[in-house]
Formats: sequence, C-alpha cells, structure tokens
Amino acid sequence: MANHPFFQSLDAFLLQHQQQNKSPHTLQAYRRDLQQLANLLPDNAPNPLTRSQLVAALKKLSQQNLHSRSLARKLSVWRQYCQYLHQQGALANDISLGLKAPKAPERLPKAIEREQLNHLLNQTQPESTLTVRDLAFIELFYGSGLRLSELNALNFQDILLDAGWVMVQGKGNRQRQVPLTPKSVQALREYLPMRVAQADENALFTSRHGKRLTTRQIAKRLDLWAKNQGSNQHISPHMLRHSYASHLLQASRDVRAVQDLLGHRSLSTTQIYTKLDFDHLAQVYDDTHPRAKRKKKSDD
Repeated sequence: MANHPFFQSLDAFLLQHQQQNKSPHTLQAYRRDLQQLANLLPDNAPNPLTRSQLVAALKKLSQQNLHSRSLARKLSVWRQYCQYLHQQGALANDISLGLKAPKAPERLPKAIEREQLNHLLNQTQPESTLTVRDLAFIELFYGSGLRLSELNALNFQDILLDAGWVMVQGKGNRQRQVPLTPKSVQALREYLPMRVAQADENALFTSRHGKRLTTRQIAKRLDLWAKNQGSNQHISPHMLRHSYASHLLQASRDVRAVQDLLGHRSLSTTQIYTKLDFDHLAQVYDDTHPRAKRKKKSDD
C-alpha cells in the first residue's frame, strides 16, 4: 500500500471488517480496491486527502471501461474507508459523503426486424393445444406490448374480445387499457375453448394441469417457439415488447401515444426504450417548431 498517510489506518480498517466475519476473499478485494485508489492519486496528493482528489480519482477510475457493478463496488469500499477514518477522527469531514459513481449508459433492448417477426408469426402452424396457447400469448406480447409480468398476471376476464381490448395491471398497480390486434383476437378465440383451468383458477394462460403459467414457463415456451420456427436468434418477452414499441414509433412518430400504450410514467423512459434516433427528433422539430419550418421551394 502507498505510503501516503491516508492509508495508514488500512490494516485497522480491515481488522474491523474481519471481526464482522467478512470473508478473506472480501477482505482481499477491499485491499485491492484501496490499493487502486492509492495508485490513482498523484504523488503530491495533500494530507489530509481532499474531496476534489477523491473525485479526480473516481473520474480516472470511470474511464477504465469497468462494468458498472465493479465501479459501484470499488466506490463503496472507498466510501466505507472514508467513513471509518472520519469516525476515528483521522478526517475532520467524510470527504466521500454523497459521492456517486457516474451513471452507466442504459443498455437498450434489442428489437426484431418487422419483416422477420411477421414472417415467424405468419408461418406458425399450431399443431397441439400447447402450441395454440403459445401462439396466443406470443401474439399478445407483440400485438399489445405487454411486459412478461403483465401477461403472466392476466385473468381470462381481462380480455374483451368483442371490444378488442385487454385490461392490463402494470407497474405500481397502474391499470391501462390496450388495444388487441385482429391477429391476437383470432389467436385468443382459438385458444380459449382449449383452455384448461382448475376450479379456482382465473389465469388466462394455464399449464396442462390447469394452473397459471409461471413467468419462467412463458419465457421458455417463447424461446422454444422461436427455435422451432427457425429463428437464428434468441427471442425474449422483452424483445417482443421493445419490437412493439419501436415499430409503433417508426410508423407514427407519436412518442406520447407509445408512452401511454407501454404504461410508462415518464416520457424519458419511453424515449430510451424505443431508441429514438436523431433523424426522428430532427424531423419532428422541423415539422412543428415555428422557428424551424423551412421555406418550401417555389415551383419554377
């Protein structure tokens, strides 16, 4: 460990955690993380260490392309050590207070190409009760943009086939009404007469034993369907939801409508989720902002 006075209490810090029954592996990780902090500090770092020095070290660390969880773990160890020094009187103030790791960019879910997804759905030929059921929930996933948890929670009375709606219980117990596509209605009409349910079971999608399908069962059946249709990629429920959102946005450019259909509380969530690109935003700006409208070329 560096000779900087800031790290003179390291052994006592680790001993305290050892007495709290932390594993040797954890203690070694703590030592490595603090060694890394020492290596990130300049040779002339002041004593006592200042918050600006800690922030500069964190900035350097964030530029090393670490996984967000690794970055957060290292910062957590740094904070624990600073808190310890403050408690011991070695620091007048906890210089790590409120210090947060830079937010990692959100990973965007993958969307399936419109033509590819429609081809997979159109070529599906259900040959059993299970495959009829599977096609019904797959059409519902893509046709109404449901989350896996939302589809899993559906009861058969939530489907209004004649009206063409599905009543969805979303995050935070927020309810919304989402349209059904004609393909979804058709697939559900074929499935419902085959639905097996125990006397006390209201679930829309049930197993062969008449109990509500689990989220794991639904995801596995979706993956099996994709493989059976010759898909060259794994397909998850989230990918179908993202495909629904992306395809709607590409066709309508109506972010607010897509927000309502997805059940997002925040518009910014929809913008990330649907992977808005600059061309779309620029077109909306050009078409709507009063100071951005371009003059049309006159006919000569």
